[in-house]
Amino acid sequence: MFNLFKPNPTKKLRKQLAKLQQESMEATRKGDIRKSSELSAEADVIWKEIQKLEEK
Repeated sequence: MFNLFKPNPTKKLRKQLAKLQQESMEATRKGDIRKSSELSAEADVIWKEIQKLEEK
């Protein structure tokens, strides 16, 4: 019942992850593979953080 007022720690990270994935896709479409790879690597780090938080 009291979890209703508790903020979801992964919500912000998921939003950030979606943004990075979108930017990575756009970079790929433009042909900027290096930037796409960098953004994908950042997204991977965030995804691992989300998984770590959800295990708790």
